[in-house]
Amino acid sequence: MKKSWIHLIVFVMILAVAAGSLQNPYTSMYLGNLKEEAAITVNGSPLYSEINEAKSKLDILPVNATIDRVWKGIPGYNGIVIDAKASYEKMKGKSFNEEMLVRKEVEPDIQLDELEPTAVYKGNPNKAMVALMINVAWGEEYLPDMLQVLKKNNVHATFFLDGSWSKKNSDMVRMLDEEGHEIGNHAYSHPDLKQLSDASIRKELEDTNKVIEATIDKKPVVFAPPSGSYANNAVQIADSLGMQTVLWSVDTVDWKKPSPHVLTDRVLQKVHAGALILMHPTDPTEKSLDAIIRGVKKRGFQLGTVSQVLDSKRIEKRP
Repeated sequence: MKKSWIHLIVFVMILAVAAGSLQNPYTSMYLGNLKEEAAITVNGSPLYSEINEAKSKLDILPVNATIDRVWKGIPGYNGIVIDAKASYEKMKGKSFNEEMLVRKEVEPDIQLDELEPTAVYKGNPNKAMVALMINVAWGEEYLPDMLQVLKKNNVHATFFLDGSWSKKNSDMVRMLDEEGHEIGNHAYSHPDLKQLSDASIRKELEDTNKVIEATIDKKPVVFAPPSGSYANNAVQIADSLGMQTVLWSVDTVDWKKPSPHVLTDRVLQKVHAGALILMHPTDPTEKSLDAIIRGVKKRGFQLGTVSQVLDSKRIEKRP
């Protein structure tokens, strides 16, 4: 009988000790230390070391947007870095394989829209993309053939439209939009914005946006000052209307009606990563457009809209 009581007492004591140990802070600390040691073991493994070594060599850090003294706003560009933890999980139990590294795109700390409003003349030089910016206040007779060339080459451009022209050519505006091209604001009456009051500038931009929105149900997000003439007040007003002020880094000077050969050479000699190429619907532009596009691609550049060039997203290199 005594033995039975002794066994019972011992059993109860064991249960009490076990229960106490589960709530003992030192036990919790010990378990936490075990987890930390496991993490250290993973991080200190030869595989993890190889992954980190590759990361130190292959990571491409993002580039912040900035304001240049000459070129004004320069957009940022995303980086691409190796996710060490995800790469380890993918390779765990195997040997290191660079092709199995997990990469992720990382945005810059500072984007263009986080800077004070400023004009932009070109994209980030690390982004091998250029845009055709076609300012339209006249020359609609050349647009159908230009659209055919763009479609044949699978290229989307940005058409900056004069508001009064858009009102008279609504079918053409819809055609540009339906073909997948970006539509921008080019003021309403092709004025010299430097000569206008703030109220007049705002009216020029708002009236143009109203016509474009009524035609294609889209609000422009980019604005090109007529003749490239502007002051900082126009930039501020455009920004208040949700539009980035855009100029150019490569000019076709097509309004002087050069030969197609001269126009093509002029562009291809100056084209660069992030270039914004200014052109208009003219006869030499229409005749040289195909050669310009092929030449730009041959030099390793992709063609996109102005907004795509100014976006910080990375582009994949094409063969």
